[in-house]
Amino acid sequence: MKVVARRVRAFTLIETMIVVAIVATLATIAVPGYADYVQRSRILEAAARLSDAAARMQEHFLDERTFVDATGACAIAPPASAAADVFALTCTATGATFVYTASGRADKGMSAFSYAIDETGARTTISVPSGWARSADCWTTRADGTCA
Repeated sequence: MKVVARRVRAFTLIETMIVVAIVATLATIAVPGYADYVQRSRILEAAARLSDAAARMQEHFLDERTFVDATGACAIAPPASAAADVFALTCTATGATFVYTASGRADKGMSAFSYAIDETGARTTISVPSGWARSADCWTTRADGTCA
């Protein structure tokens, strides 16, 4: 009986290294874009929470004619921060005014971001990271100063 040697086809080291180089190149392009996307989504979440809080404060004002409760604190207290929250909400109020502030949490990598809304609906960017353009009269959502 005659044994026929079979040739096994496999990837060569050069072919594997070329694939690795292509994947690394694509990753260096895609990862920063994805990180920016995640950061913007977190900012938009904070904006939504601020808008909701302001609307609830306005509803309370329509019913009670004041932004404070019986103890003198914000009528609609900020929700307790959960571990998953990227921004912590705080509120200061008088009878006729309020300011809700969303401050980024350091443990979530958003400590340089801070936004606010007041009783007139004025949206303010308090702080952004260095290298970002800040628009004071809106909520800055991108490094170029674009607003939400």
